[in-house]
Amino acid sequence: MPSEFCNEPFTDFNNAENAAAMRAAIAQVKSELGREYPLVIGGERLFTDDKLSSINPARKTEVIGIHQHATKEHANQAVEVAAKAFETWRWTPAAERAELLFKAAALMRERKHYYSAWMMHEVAKTWPEADGDTAEAIDFLEFYAREMLRYAEKQPITRIEGEDNELFYIPLGVSAVIPPWNFPLAIMAGTTVASVVTGNTVVLKPSGDSPTIAYKFFELLEECGMPPGVVNFVVGHGTDAGEAMVTHPKTRFISFTGSKTVGLHINEHAAKTQPGQKWIKRVVAEMGGKDAIIVNNDAADLDFAATGIVQAAFGFQGQKCSACSRAIIHQDIYDEMLEKIAQKTAKIVSGDPCDTTTTMSAVINERAFKSINSYIEKGLAEGGRLIAGGGSDGEEGFFIEPTVIADVLPGATIEQEEIFGPVLGVTKARDLDHALEIANDTEFGLTGAIFTADEANLERARNEFHVGNLYLNRKCTGALVGAHPFGGFNMSGTDSKAGGPDYLLQFLQAKSISQKRIEQK
Repeated sequence: MPSEFCNEPFTDFNNAENAAAMRAAIAQVKSELGREYPLVIGGERLFTDDKLSSINPARKTEVIGIHQHATKEHANQAVEVAAKAFETWRWTPAAERAELLFKAAALMRERKHYYSAWMMHEVAKTWPEADGDTAEAIDFLEFYAREMLRYAEKQPITRIEGEDNELFYIPLGVSAVIPPWNFPLAIMAGTTVASVVTGNTVVLKPSGDSPTIAYKFFELLEECGMPPGVVNFVVGHGTDAGEAMVTHPKTRFISFTGSKTVGLHINEHAAKTQPGQKWIKRVVAEMGGKDAIIVNNDAADLDFAATGIVQAAFGFQGQKCSACSRAIIHQDIYDEMLEKIAQKTAKIVSGDPCDTTTTMSAVINERAFKSINSYIEKGLAEGGRLIAGGGSDGEEGFFIEPTVIADVLPGATIEQEEIFGPVLGVTKARDLDHALEIANDTEFGLTGAIFTADEANLERARNEFHVGNLYLNRKCTGALVGAHPFGGFNMSGTDSKAGGPDYLLQFLQAKSISQKRIEQK
């Protein structure tokens, strides 16, 4: 039996040996940049005439990897191959499937800095952000392996005289896994192996902004003994390969993390039955947030609260669905908190993510760069007051300064819409009633936090702050597998609670069997 699950520790880079190991990994990755990678369907490596390149957001002339552009025909082929592989993989004992994940976790742990260095280059994660992403990927592997072993055990049900009854879980079929670029290893790995360990097969289509790290993980699964066809690797646009994966009649469920717009589109198309389809497709969707941190006038430590806001707002350039994009501050401490937030924001160092002094780097691509800048302009046009940042430089990479806009009114554009970048809007609240009203008045409900020393106010937040992940007297980012099952309400998605004890149930179906005892005469 495996040991009790515990989270993978983050690396202490103040340790000279650890820092040297990371620098060596960065050098190794630099030597591997620009290579070409195939599609993989049923174990077969495929190359196409149409290519797709991923680039370094912080050095946009630097090509990270060259990938094949999958067509809808490739996607359809991958689903068919996955359906065939399912007929064998589904019967593989749960212990063997879990062992594959344990092996992958062990190898990833040995090569931790190598995977982190790829993310520094492909999505511009800083040292600690990349290290945290890799640690979370290891956690998902370890946690879901243990969870599958738990679900494979005999399930407790009520005994009935004269009958032998049992309940057990069986896999669903082919999954279309469509992960995001912002946690290109952790979420991609977690959603993939949650499907695999439960006995399903996968067509994996990573984001076009982060396909190289996904291919590295695919190679790791192969190295650990994953049979051909269990996971199939395709890279392509959502309008062709992605659409084909979602609508194929043999696709049983879709696991998606990304924008609300795409998530709703997937949900709508998955709900339409196709000729030959025998089931209602499941959709597991995590679609973002408009997350708020409330600071009440009785908060015990305003410096600590300001630090939490700045860390949650600007960690990985604000490109987290859990990021704090709204600070809601009690009017009695509003000006003092603004000053503290501005001072802490000014200390952020923007630059090359491979540099140890960098604490924030470039946003993911040109489209995001333009969109985020337009939100900054909109926030100021609607009456906001710039107190930090506001500048941008797209010459070498897609750099936007960490930006704080004060006096944002409830209902304003940047108070309502997900920006997904380093922009924090600060809103003044009359009292806690008003603060909770503002916090809940969006279509999202993913994460939220409150700083208050009053137990009665904490209890109010528990009951009234309508988010899937609520944090009391701490920042609203940094969920840990096992400790903080993650997923949100409303338009934030299906509240799937990744890294939680019921997550794998979304990839399984329960079968009940009852046998009448017949006495022999």
